[in-house]
Amino acid sequence: MPLSPDQQAEIEELRSQPQQTLRAVSPGMEAHLYHARPVLDHGFVRVVDYMGDDAAITQAARVSYGRGTKSVSNDEGLIRYLMRHWHSTPFEMCEIKLHVKLPVFVARQWIRHRTANVNEYSARYSILDREFYIPEADALAAQSTVNNQGRGAALTGEEAERVLRYLRDDAMRAYDHYEEMISTEGQDGLARELARMNLPANIYTQWYWKVDLHNLLHFLRLRADSHAQYEIRVYADAICEMVKDWVPFAYRAFEDYRMGGATLSAAGLECVRRMLKGEEVTQENSGMSKGEWREFQGLIG
Repeated sequence: MPLSPDQQAEIEELRSQPQQTLRAVSPGMEAHLYHARPVLDHGFVRVVDYMGDDAAITQAARVSYGRGTKSVSNDEGLIRYLMRHWHSTPFEMCEIKLHVKLPVFVARQWIRHRTANVNEYSARYSILDREFYIPEADALAAQSTVNNQGRGAALTGEEAERVLRYLRDDAMRAYDHYEEMISTEGQDGLARELARMNLPANIYTQWYWKVDLHNLLHFLRLRADSHAQYEIRVYADAICEMVKDWVPFAYRAFEDYRMGGATLSAAGLECVRRMLKGEEVTQENSGMSKGEWREFQGLIG
């Protein structure tokens, strides 16, 4: 189950006791507070706390730029200007703290974003639950033949059944041995900090993750992308839904300029200019490598 009974009881108690505040609040984010959004088979994401809203971004920008913002007629226009010109500091005025339950192998990818404050459940002090991520059958895929870190066609039939059986059986066997090693019945019992090394990477862990909006949007640009690994992408997608309600102006600008936009090299931009003039541009006369040319063609269709 995603939430333990104790966690659910804590959430219900907190939601039953709303507090008055003088600080800025986002009605969209208030609706997400203390609600756990299920992800994968046993995971979740929930908002524990947040600071700021769209107005906090524009407030900080106007302090920074003073008269330079007078020509911007509204907050959304200013936010789009900031996003368009990569002015990141105003977005750092907003922060969010998330409680995330996720498989360890997803956490290892996630922690590569070293721009957040993280506190993880400790298997040195506590005993991990018998919860493992087991993919749905349609999420099992062969190694990609064109991408060394991606997936290819889905596995089917007997091979898919065998892989699922191995994943379940190996996880349960490892946890059985974990329990046996830490048990103090008739033995001293191995220290938890040592016994945990026998557990597989698909066991679930939990952490609190606090990050500012600028760095969160960078995380989402990479992890909500269609090329990201499925298991981390579904967490990013869930967070996107929360951010969309929290800072709607900033999120729309992010969708336009980061998720839906594209960056061209100087060579790529020159090729576009030449094409607009009616020139025939090929890989050979573009000044690009074959890989760059392939990606350029993908961008311009």
